Order: sequence, then C-alpha cells, then structure tokens
Amino acid sequence: MDALRDAGDELADATVAALFARGEVGTFNALMRYVSTAGAPLPERLPHVAREYLEATRVPPSWVDWGEMEKARLFFIDNNVHISTALSFASMPACYVVPRVAKLLSATHGLSYPSRRMAETGQFTVYLMRPDAFEAGGRFVPAAQKVRLLHAAVRHHLEREERWDSAALGTPICQEDMIGGQMFFSLLVLDSLHRLGIHLSTEGAEAYYYAWRVVGAMLGVDQDAVPRTLDEARVFLDLYMVRHMGPSEEGAHLTRQLIELYEEVVPGTLFDPIVSALIRHLVGDTCADWLEVPRTPWDTVVRAVPHLLGVLETIEDRSPLGAWALDRLGHLTTVLELSSLTRGRVMHYAIPEHLRKDYGLPGGVPRGRRWTPPAATVS
Repeated sequence: MDALRDAGDELADATVAALFARGEVGTFNALMRYVSTAGAPLPERLPHVAREYLEATRVPPSWVDWGEMEKARLFFIDNNVHISTALSFASMPACYVVPRVAKLLSATHGLSYPSRRMAETGQFTVYLMRPDAFEAGGRFVPAAQKVRLLHAAVRHHLEREERWDSAALGTPICQEDMIGGQMFFSLLVLDSLHRLGIHLSTEGAEAYYYAWRVVGAMLGVDQDAVPRTLDEARVFLDLYMVRHMGPSEEGAHLTRQLIELYEEVVPGTLFDPIVSALIRHLVGDTCADWLEVPRTPWDTVVRAVPHLLGVLETIEDRSPLGAWALDRLGHLTTVLELSSLTRGRVMHYAIPEHLRKDYGLPGGVPRGRRWTPPAATVS
C-alpha cells in the first residue's frame, strides 16, 4: 500500500495546477456554478484546461455493466433509509477513526461545516442512484467531476502551503485513502445493514459494491488497485483499518459535532442519546471509545433494532400496502434528513419510487439467498 499512499490523481492534479498557474481559478469557480447537468453546453469563457478536463471525464468507464447499475439502483430504493443511517452513523465515524483523514478534514476547515459535508455525501449518493445518473440532464457526472477537482485542489493547497507533512502522512487524499473511502461507503454500509438486521440479497449487495467501484473510477481511483469483489474488499479494508485507525483529537471533535448535529435533527431531547448509541452499535466499542462517543442507557435498547426491523421487513414482504408505506417512509426520511442538514436551503434532487414489482422482481429476500458479509481477515 505504500505506493498508493504517495499517489494522487495525475489528470485532476495537472488541471488544478494549471488553473492556479494561469490565475484562472476565480473564473473557473464562477462559471462552474452553471455546470450542474450532464450534456449541458459549457460556458464560453471556461478556461481551456478546464474544458479539456470536463471533456475527458464526461463519460463513465467503458467497462460499466448497466444491468448491475440498475440492480444497485433498485437495491438503493429498497433500502434508502437504512443506507442513509449507515452512511451517517458508520461510514462518517469510520473516516474520523483514521487520524490522518481526521487531520485532513481539520486542515481544510471540515471541522466548521459538518452539516454541509453530510448533506453533500447524501446528495452525491442520491444523484448516483437516479435512473438518469449518467444520461443527459443527470446531475451525477458533473458532481463527480467537481468532487475530483476538489480533491486535487486540497492536495495542491496543503502541499503548496506546507500545511501537510507528506513524508509522515503520505499524499493528502492519496489513492490509498480514496480506496479506503470507497470501502467505507460500500462494504462498511453493507456490514452495517447486516448488523442492523436488514436482510440483503447477494445480488443486491454485489451490485451496490459494483456501483461504488464505478464511482471510484469517476473520481480518479486507480482501477488496478481497487478490489474487484466483496471478499477482496474485506481484505483491503481490514488491512487499511489495522494500519491506520486510532484515536485523535480531530477525530473526537468531528464525532462530537456529528452527534450534536443529529441531536438537533431529532425532535425534542428524549431520543438524543440514540445518536450516540447507534454510532457505538455500528462501529464497535473500541472505535467508539477512540472517538469519545458517550455511553448511554440507549446502548442496550439499540441492540433490539434488528428485531424491530425484522418485523417491519416481514410486513413489507407479505403486504403490498406495507411495502408501499415503508418505501414512502424511507423516501420521506431521506428528504427530511437532507433538508435538516442544509437548514432548509433548496437542494434539487428526487428519489425514484418505482416499486420492485414494476421490474418483475419478487418482494423480499428468500432466506436461502440472503447475503452474509465476508469474514474478517485480520484478528
């Protein structure tokens, strides 16, 4: 992994360096506000180097299997509220338990805007899972292009201003960390759904992971280094976490802000402790202690969540009306979460609500075909 630790993104890094060298960053930032949908004409005054970058990155990889992407989209529709929970209370804290990632967020003022970071993560996932994600008018491709350049801009600033010890910490937002992040938002989400007692199909789990492989390619991740299967992903994630996880002041601070943020979203104060309890349940006691997640009486209550969700899944499997109601609940919960995180600012997005039967797919997951996470490879 040492080579991945020192590698960035050659195309995006060269683009950002050229924009800074030519004094075109201000013009680029102003005009890119108008580039929000795929296939839209690019602004005439857009710097030439930026235009070349956008043209080179406007299409997905040639190897994309659109059948798998559709399976991933349906998997997301069916589990959107659970996926949102996993992203918020497992994936983000997992990022904070890697000290150099927490330091990076601190160095880029990430400590000051936790709600924006959470909303952007949720919005990015929603864009990815829209039926028009890669088509003209879709919002995912421009979002991915901008995120890729943002990563390059962070590398450029930190290294140019000597605010990052590359010798000790490696390149900021290096290939290793980008792949690690890909694991947090894919395999760790699947692990969390399993821990919550959500019954997943093997096909759905594999398709969801595949979709994030496509995301990684769009964000400039070296595909020769990316695990191809969930078993290979488990090996990478285990090694990555063992190598890098640990306590840090920045990680604890980020987690405290995350908890406070969601306690504001939850009405009243009675259920506030459930936020800490969910994080502890999903990331485990060791990581939770490193992140200084407080222990609460809800820690025991949360362990009953899989049983409650099992009852809800039984209702969903046996009743078309129950399935519709739970799909609506998932949709509304995601809308509420993003709206709350952005303090009411308008974010244009929509989650398709086609039910499984519209695609000729059976409801529920047969017990013999339920997905089980790959076993840990590092004790």
